[in-house]
Amino acid sequence: MKFELKPDNRNACDEELLSDLKRVASQLKKDTLTSEQYTKNGRFSYLTLSRRFGGWLKALEKAGLQKTRDYNIPEGAWFNNLAEVWIKLGRQPYPSDMEKPFSKFSYAGYKRRFGSWRKALEKFVEHINKEEIPTGKSLSSKPQITKTHKTSRNISPRLGFIVRRRDDYKCKICGRSPATKQGLELEVDHIIPWSKGGETVLENLHTLCSDCNSGKGNLDFKREQ
Repeated sequence: MKFELKPDNRNACDEELLSDLKRVASQLKKDTLTSEQYTKNGRFSYLTLSRRFGGWLKALEKAGLQKTRDYNIPEGAWFNNLAEVWIKLGRQPYPSDMEKPFSKFSYAGYKRRFGSWRKALEKFVEHINKEEIPTGKSLSSKPQITKTHKTSRNISPRLGFIVRRRDDYKCKICGRSPATKQGLELEVDHIIPWSKGGETVLENLHTLCSDCNSGKGNLDFKREQ
């Protein structure tokens, strides 16, 4: 068996680094690259390029590539993704949780967008708490079969997160949670159906797993017991 040393990339010149960056972009047929894409297909570490050129975006610029567009992703998309991860975990996410495919956006992406991970969490909590939660206090307590509603049928991502958090990220029928059952999906549904006058308010919404909400009930859950 022949032993060989890996190349010492610390001595690579700027032209070698930039040439490899362009090669990967050409190979993937893209005019920009994320650090994750380069790590998977490149010869060098993205950290090597970042240190050499003063940051990943500056390395892309030096190579004549477009800068990644993290900052152009709407703020709501960052918050919705964070809410999805929070729901899957049943707790506040940590930086190590923000990896694909579990999370659409990386921990580094949140740092770039909000300045730090803590600031991202603070902005998310502010977003969740900033508006009044729709409740049924001002609505009729007796549901009526009518086509006229005071609220929209659609459940916003923000309200959906609040309902799941209130229900402790568990199905109200079978009690299962994504934190303990891998692949389980939680949905938010109307208690009094929309067709029977139910409004989209906190008191009329509850958390169900996809099995229970689709009418399968908790048959699979019972088999596991």
